[in-house]
Amino acid sequence: MHKISVSLSGHQTSISLEQEFFDVLQQIAKERKTSVASIINSIDENRNPESNLSSEIRIWILKQILKTSK
Repeated sequence: MHKISVSLSGHQTSISLEQEFFDVLQQIAKERKTSVASIINSIDENRNPESNLSSEIRIWILKQILKTSK
């Protein structure tokens, strides 16, 4: 597991992701010329507050991969 510390809405939080997901997230951020934190903030802003952020990040990554494989 890889722990990521980010600031969400002004509050520091820690997120755990499997290394493979973190690697893909870094790759997407690099391709988009943005930061991992920026992507995580965007996912957080658009998610259901009752859903788990780490799970939402994994789902977002999967959707990005599926988009590019079409």
